[in-house]
Amino acid sequence: MKYLIILEKTPTGYSAYSPDLPGCVSAGSSAEETEENMRAAIEFHIEGLLDEGLTVPPPQSRASYVEVAA
Repeated sequence: MKYLIILEKTPTGYSAYSPDLPGCVSAGSSAEETEENMRAAIEFHIEGLLDEGLTVPPPQSRASYVEVAA
């Protein structure tokens, strides 16, 4: 499965979350590290859902950019 993640710059590095997986978050000192950490977090999150007999939410979020005059 392919989940959208949102990366945000922080004062100490980056943080990330997935809109489709509430509570699944990660952080790192670089965008690349944060993305790797988030991949592991999503795998762990899904494993936990399955172990509890819960449904794994399907990926539904998408992202796009809009251009505006500034």
